[in-house]
Amino acid sequence: QVQLVESGGGLVRPGGSLRLSCTISGDIFDYYRIGWFRQAPGRGREGVSCLTSSDFDTKYEDSVKGRFTVFTTDDRKTVYLEMKRLGPEDTALYYCAAEPGFCPPIWNLEREYRYWGQGTQVTVSS
Repeated sequence: QVQLVESGGGLVRPGGSLRLSCTISGDIFDYYRIGWFRQAPGRGREGVSCLTSSDFDTKYEDSVKGRFTVFTTDDRKTVYLEMKRLGPEDTALYYCAAEPGFCPPIWNLEREYRYWGQGTQVTVSS
């Protein structure tokens, strides 16, 4: 089993920044992809980014390109989502998810990830 725990969410003013963390433990496979997803109230879960642990390849949803950055530590046991210039539209419950392998061309489907964390809330409001 693989366990994922998100942290770092909170309340931030528009234009502010947050860094989310996803800590990975358990039967960690050698190489995997980590997806960040978010779900706003009344909406479906949306893919935000994907990182491949073997080569650090990254992919982003269009609305966050240039504002969000995903990266990992040397031991690949923590994956961060650095979020800048946040707006109310970024308010959501943010999840990380993991699956062995690399980020495929269509990386933002929930079914591409077997393991999920419980989520951390991000609220952008003045």
